Amino acid sequence: MRQVIAVAVKELRQIARDRRTLFILLFVPAFFLLLYGYALNFDIRNVRIAVQDQDHSTRSRELVSAFTNSGYFSLVGYVHADAEIDALVNEGQVRAILTVPAGFERDLSLLRPVTVQVIIDGDNANTASTVMGYARGLIGEFSSAQMAAIPMSPQAPLPSIAVEPRVWYNPQLRSTLFLVPGLIAYIAMITAVVSTALSVVREKERGTMEQVRMAPLSPLPYIIGKTLPYLVISFVSALMIVFASMLLFDMPMRGSWWLLCAAIGLFLVGAQAQGLLISTIAQTQQVAFQVALLSSLLPTMILSGFIFPISSMPAVVQAITHIVPARYFIVALRSIVLKGTDITAFWQDMVALAIFATVALGLASLRLRREWSSWRACCT
Repeated sequence: MRQVIAVAVKELRQIARDRRTLFILLFVPAFFLLLYGYALNFDIRNVRIAVQDQDHSTRSRELVSAFTNSGYFSLVGYVHADAEIDALVNEGQVRAILTVPAGFERDLSLLRPVTVQVIIDGDNANTASTVMGYARGLIGEFSSAQMAAIPMSPQAPLPSIAVEPRVWYNPQLRSTLFLVPGLIAYIAMITAVVSTALSVVREKERGTMEQVRMAPLSPLPYIIGKTLPYLVISFVSALMIVFASMLLFDMPMRGSWWLLCAAIGLFLVGAQAQGLLISTIAQTQQVAFQVALLSSLLPTMILSGFIFPISSMPAVVQAITHIVPARYFIVALRSIVLKGTDITAFWQDMVALAIFATVALGLASLRLRREWSSWRACCT
């Protein structure tokens, strides 16, 4: 611990001298937008939908087929109880629930108005708006087709199928409520990956790394002490965004603060480890910044589901998104902040973040230990 504290104090003094960089890391995060080929797709496809069919008739099955055959929706399965609906939406397994009421076919045959309910997960306002438009259009086309097949006299009333959309967690479909988690991930990447990578490479450029290597200091205390100040700065920056969003944009906080801090901490540890890994590869700050930019910031913007839905990307790009930690971090944040769920709904995402942090830390420590051993062997 003495070695860790010594390295951390040294790093804090360097940060205090460079106040301009500290201000930029905390308050002026830059936004980068680069199109990743097929990842840029504003069409919402393969929306996961579940069906609660309370009628079990031919007409209800035809309505479900209209959804699944449209190319916009992918049927996950059928539900029977309201508790199943809550679990599917909270765990992110479905984006929408189609509920067909009992007596659906009978009311159509008797030329009565029918109301079909569509429950939509509103944690992503853009996706929810698009899904609502798809549902309205498909139900409208189904209604017109059914009415055209029923022989009616000119004086008979025209029945119709009405849709009753209900958006959970974000009824107003405000974009702020789904942009904030992605913004936290983006700023955390800036303050963690880039700053950590540059701080270590800066030691190499100034020639002070040789003094560190000659000191009675092992790689592990050096890594912890070097990254601890930036971990604190990144954590404070993330919490500042959360508090500012709650004060200025009325963002709710429906979940546990402890879970929120745990998710942010896991993500930041992995991001810092990634920055350390980059620092063992790059020899100059310019190269370190470019590698950090390409390997962390842009994937966070494009391949995490922050802006573009992952389900709309090609299968190859979807496979690549599994190595982007921001994908799991954003899911956990939206579950905590917007849905107020417990860890059982997103434990897999937390495990993925822990695995990424462990692997990145192991690789960074291994490369740094090997680099130090080679340098000391050459000196002796």
